[in-house]
Amino acid sequence: MNFFKTPSLLKYFYPKLVWDQKKANGKKIFLTFDDGPIPEVTPFVLDTLKQFSAEATFFCVGENIDRHPKVYQQILAAGHRTGNHTYNHLDGWKTDDDHYLQNVAYCTQSLDQFTREMSKPLFRPPYGKIKHSQIKLLKNDYTIVMWDILAGDFDPAFPAEKCLQKCIRHSKHGTIIIFHDSHKAAQNLKYVLPRYLEHFSRAGFQFSAL
Repeated sequence: MNFFKTPSLLKYFYPKLVWDQKKANGKKIFLTFDDGPIPEVTPFVLDTLKQFSAEATFFCVGENIDRHPKVYQQILAAGHRTGNHTYNHLDGWKTDDDHYLQNVAYCTQSLDQFTREMSKPLFRPPYGKIKHSQIKLLKNDYTIVMWDILAGDFDPAFPAEKCLQKCIRHSKHGTIIIFHDSHKAAQNLKYVLPRYLEHFSRAGFQFSAL
């Protein structure tokens, strides 16, 4: 899914997936970060969030948790929430259901080394690609979280200033926005994230975890 702003029709056809948080109290934006933890990028995100007293949700790749456990623990120590993003960043459309569920379970094992979710754990399918059959198999055990805005920070051909302006233009109360704490997104992210947080902080918004 390469949409910047998720079409309402897509939300209509997949009502059991979480696309936004419009019913939340107050003026809130829900920041999410996919694909970490990464030593060179995730600490920058954590430091930037701290400057704005912002909470966020990190959808972590299990393989990266196992490679960088100290960085993952920094996310937890900062009080942010984490979710499952499969163990190997799998494309659900290209993966058979048994393999996909097993890979999700491996990621859960990596997450549970450090903390066990007291509430229903969160899951986000990489690339937003998940089959109906996979949704059916996962929905009872996980809250499946999609997004309202895909920041596009992962695209090096997407100018950082344009990325920032689109993120600002389309964000509103209840927005779930995806950024990426990944090497590929680092250049755009380091420009966009602090300016995005500053803009909406001045507008009276809070940044909350899911």
